Amino acid sequence: MKETADQKKNEVAEIDAQIRILEDQMNDPNFWADKHRAQTVIKEIGELKAKKEGRGKYDRGGAIMTIFSGAGGDDAEDFSSILLSMYLKFISANGWSAKILHENKNDHGGYRNITIEIDGSGGIGGGVYGTLKNESGVHRLVRISPFNAKKMRHTSFSLVEVIPKFEKAAELEIPESDIRVEFARSSGPGGQNVNKRETAVRVVHIPTNISVHADGERSQAQNREKAMQILRGKIFKALEEERVKKEGEMYISKNTSIEWGSQIRSYVFHPYKMVKDHRTNAETSNVDAVLAGDLELFIEAEKDL
Repeated sequence: MKETADQKKNEVAEIDAQIRILEDQMNDPNFWADKHRAQTVIKEIGELKAKKEGRGKYDRGGAIMTIFSGAGGDDAEDFSSILLSMYLKFISANGWSAKILHENKNDHGGYRNITIEIDGSGGIGGGVYGTLKNESGVHRLVRISPFNAKKMRHTSFSLVEVIPKFEKAAELEIPESDIRVEFARSSGPGGQNVNKRETAVRVVHIPTNISVHADGERSQAQNREKAMQILRGKIFKALEEERVKKEGEMYISKNTSIEWGSQIRSYVFHPYKMVKDHRTNAETSNVDAVLAGDLELFIEAEKDL
């Protein structure tokens, strides 16, 4: 046992040394001059930290979920609302809490996109992120469209993205020089004050062009903090996807098209009723139960993905 402990200690020390070397490279003013090399270094740091701290480090923590509408117009935006309702019921059933960080709603009650923060403990995957992380991907709906006067069958798509919630900025440091911060008037609580201050925040990670929005808090500083939290999660997710791709496993790319052929799960209301996950082949004809938040069948099957 002593030899094993000593080996582990030496391995951690070696990893720490490698991380310090790479982080010193990041402090070079010309670090982003070679974008490909810079991204490789960041990926290597992420992989080393994951190796040091073990797989699934963030599984027991909270998560940030964003639902984006894809092909399908009003139907897709309505489908995003249906998915949101489904996940909120699942969240409630687990005793977790959810808070809206940003929403872009249409005139019919649907969502072009919406981002929620989920906190809690326990769950099938050991925590919020561990339970929901494999829900990431394109979801497909087949039904008689309520927006079509001819009552024709319609197919629409929405993308679900789940990223870990980073509690500490030090977990993934982003240099201030690598971000651009923009402000706007908030449609959320921050925009309800008398002076209508610009409390909504949009943060852009310049090297990767990843952007995030937050307007659910009452102050500009709070929204900026939330936006940075989401940005760290997105960068972490991108690094994880690259790692999984490298290992030849199934993964959801941030460049996935929200359309036919890329779906991970189908929800069919017509001509028959069925929800089927195309990765695990888990399926059920009890569509109403699924929409009421009964997702255990799918999440249990996803655990080995």
